[in-house]
Amino acid sequence: MTRDGGRVDYSGIVTRLRAAGCVFAEDEARLLVESGEPLGPLVARRAAGEPLEYLLGWAEFVGRRFVVAPGVFVPRHRSELLVRLAAGFARAGSVVLDLCCGSGALGATVAAEVPGIELHAADVEPAAVRCARKNVPGTVYEGDLYEPLPSCLRGRVDVLISNVPYVPSGDLRLLPPEARDHEPRTALDGGDDGLALLRRVVAEAPSWLAPGGHVLFETSEQQAKAAAAEVRRAGLIARVEHSADLGATVVLGSR
Repeated sequence: MTRDGGRVDYSGIVTRLRAAGCVFAEDEARLLVESGEPLGPLVARRAAGEPLEYLLGWAEFVGRRFVVAPGVFVPRHRSELLVRLAAGFARAGSVVLDLCCGSGALGATVAAEVPGIELHAADVEPAAVRCARKNVPGTVYEGDLYEPLPSCLRGRVDVLISNVPYVPSGDLRLLPPEARDHEPRTALDGGDDGLALLRRVVAEAPSWLAPGGHVLFETSEQQAKAAAAEVRRAGLIARVEHSADLGATVVLGSR
């Protein structure tokens, strides 16, 4: 890990990261070196299980970099399915709402893929809101789900993305330490059956959606049937999409 005349001991860094269980130790070592920060503390923190994205100050999502910070949910590769579907419904001028936005990476990616949308985002975590305001080309609100949104958005939202937490409370202990020990519980804990936040989002969605609007959220494959039932209970048309490549399941509700 030492620097010697400007040279870096990559092999030492890789060995330590691999011993700590980092699957992509070589790539992580390169990114840590490229960060320009003192390597000793960075490698020690990564080896102790701190998310790489927190150390770098950014996360990559769909080929773009987004600001993240400790205490903010790190966007997952599997969420590409959610973004892809949302972008397919959006057009220039569409109103897009990203609830439980975290860093704002999902809504910001839709905005990058579909220029000209009107983007709004919200999260209950102050740290997430601070990051989202750096990433989102639109307005970011702080508060619980729909609570902080302006009333003028009611009946106008064409695409509502809500990457709600869906891990059952009893299963949080099974998550990788990077998530379990570092990310906010509010971004992970979906209640007893994992659907608590989802029910709240879906129940109010019809009053915020424009005619023909859509609400989309991630869930597990095992939860998809129950989640779709909640969508139908709210008076929306339900559909489930899977991606084997991404290991992702998305439930959609259409007005």
